[in-house]
Amino acid sequence: MKESSVFYEKQRFRQWWLWLIIVIVIGFIIYNYIENRQYFSMGEIIGSFAVSILIFILFFIIKLETKIDELGIRVRLFPFHLQFKYFPWKTIQKAYVREYSPIGEYGGWGLRMGLFGKGKAYNISGNFGLQIVFKDGKKLLIGTQKSEEISFFLEKINNIQR
Repeated sequence: MKESSVFYEKQRFRQWWLWLIIVIVIGFIIYNYIENRQYFSMGEIIGSFAVSILIFILFFIIKLETKIDELGIRVRLFPFHLQFKYFPWKTIQKAYVREYSPIGEYGGWGLRMGLFGKGKAYNISGNFGLQIVFKDGKKLLIGTQKSEEISFFLEKINNIQR
């Protein structure tokens, strides 16, 4: 029996500047507590510290997973998607890798809605993505750090499906 081939990529938020901002905010909250505790209630201090820690944890656990095989494309942006979203090839008109502007086209990174008919985007970092155009005209862009590998894999899948 022939072993099926699968492309798999897992991405996480690991940009140094993002973590720097989060650490500075947490540091500022701690500094404010030490220097100005008479001006803030304990609830305000605990609340702002808890929100900062929750944001830190959220960015730490977020991961974008992409799986491509002969059956279709699966994507999950955990923890927003607990299960993979599955897009079979029969619903896809075309899929290709392209360069894009995360801020200009989608307003940033994460789970995004595109401007002016660009469709949805799931992205973590960078400016390359797997553009999917569905037969019903809808679009989805999945960010990637492995643009050359996905392009090669899509050619391979295309040859298998012929």
